[in-house]
Amino acid sequence: MMSTKPRPFAASPAAFVVIPTYNEATNLPAMVTALFALAIDNLYIVVVDDNSPDHTGQVADRLQQTYPRHLHVIHRAGKEGLGSAYRAGFRFALDQGAEFIIQMDADFSHSPAYLPEFLRHIKTCDVVVGSRYVEGGRLDQRWSWWRYLLSWWANAIYARVILGLQVRDATAGFKCWRRAALEAILTYPIRSNGYVFQVEMAYLAERLGLRALEIPIYFEDRHAGHSKMSNSIKLEAAWRTWLLRWRYRRVRPLARPLSALPTAVHANGEPPDRR
Repeated sequence: MMSTKPRPFAASPAAFVVIPTYNEATNLPAMVTALFALAIDNLYIVVVDDNSPDHTGQVADRLQQTYPRHLHVIHRAGKEGLGSAYRAGFRFALDQGAEFIIQMDADFSHSPAYLPEFLRHIKTCDVVVGSRYVEGGRLDQRWSWWRYLLSWWANAIYARVILGLQVRDATAGFKCWRRAALEAILTYPIRSNGYVFQVEMAYLAERLGLRALEIPIYFEDRHAGHSKMSNSIKLEAAWRTWLLRWRYRRVRPLARPLSALPTAVHANGEPPDRR
């Protein structure tokens, strides 16, 4: 039987998966196993845990003993927010020499099965976005109509109208970044902590002229545990979206040649419409 432990392969660029966790002790072992079962050469995982009351951090430590070279755990003192968790994980991955950095949730709403496709597409763009709102993208049918309507309005109307975003899934949390793209973004003081962090990253990427490719995904509801969405997170997203437009008003595209791809394209190669 083939081992599920990753085998380092020096000729392959290092790909790091950054997974923030808070009370994901049930999901994390299955997620780590599924990721390493993909047999992607030079794959590493960075778990950033915010001192989860359900002892996710200790679960991550035990997993690290199984994958000592390929699983890293960052322990933080308390619940400091999604945005700061990703920033910590991104910087750690970059310091470790990552060429590609994948961000995803631990709860299986983002399927590990998409990673090989992400890593194929990242060769032609700066960031691959796992999108629920391009053709072929789907949401879990168990979502309530209210949850679907709120997500659709935030992405298709609110963020795109206020910020002029071209990506259709502005709050997507399933992405693969090139090293240079992430380094360019992290030179700016990104301050969002809740889910609006995803909007801030998407907006800054477009302001810098980075090339984004949206590919359709099926967004499944979490396997176990409870959603971290709260009224305070929703409120932050509402007011901070306006602030982003002001904060980054002077940001201009990077002074480097861009590919023939539009700033944002969908998996079929067509630029997004503005409807």
